[in-house]
Amino acid sequence: MTQRKRLSTARQQGTLGTQEEDDDPTFTQPSTSQVQKGLEKLTPAQVDQKTAEVVQYFLVKDQKKLPIRRADIVKHVVKEYRNIYPEIMKRVTRTFDQVFGLKLVEIDTKNHVYILINKLETVEGPSSITPTNPKMGLLFVILSVIFMKGGVVRETLIWNTLKKLRVDPGEKHEDFGDVKKLVTDEFVRQRYLEFVRIPHTEPVEHEFHWGQRADVEVSKAKILEFMGQLHEQDPQSWSQQYREAHSTTDSSQASTSSQR
Repeated sequence: MTQRKRLSTARQQGTLGTQEEDDDPTFTQPSTSQVQKGLEKLTPAQVDQKTAEVVQYFLVKDQKKLPIRRADIVKHVVKEYRNIYPEIMKRVTRTFDQVFGLKLVEIDTKNHVYILINKLETVEGPSSITPTNPKMGLLFVILSVIFMKGGVVRETLIWNTLKKLRVDPGEKHEDFGDVKKLVTDEFVRQRYLEFVRIPHTEPVEHEFHWGQRADVEVSKAKILEFMGQLHEQDPQSWSQQYREAHSTTDSSQASTSSQR
């Protein structure tokens, strides 16, 4: 756990760091009394309209599976309604839950970063990413390799694994396009993966880790089950991975229920 925290910090100082450091320092979470006073100055129709705008903003961003930061919500959508931000987010959360069957999850409580996940798929814990399309299939393979190797793998191992599957990161692929960009940029921005530079390496080398979205959406137990079928082995034969997969089920459910 200590290693993951350290690596997450290193990750934030890398590619994504410039995004997260833009958090609005002038915005502080309004108190209950401030929210109440703000609501008294607005009509119900105004609050409903602003709630609908925030819902729409989330849905547009979610089309590309991009995490949404509180700073961007306040700056681009909430604007002058920032004094009732908690009430708006409460209504947005309820709308996604009751109307869309989606759960709004805060995956980064320090930088206030949100994602949407399918509520119906989290009844028994995090859903597994299944290869319903080529990109998700590729991501599933990468996450499986990382998990089975203890949570950290050098990029060379990932590239070699993909080459065995006839997916060459150095060539343009029919389904994936620029494979290296997909893996190190798109999957990273979506928070499925973390791509961390290894200090003091020449030439520069990187490692892959699970990202925050993967921790919420992907079931390690399902990955282990998949690996067992692939290798015709009992999942419990990988004792360390089996313990991790089944010890994180409850904690993963708890983290998805925490809202801000």
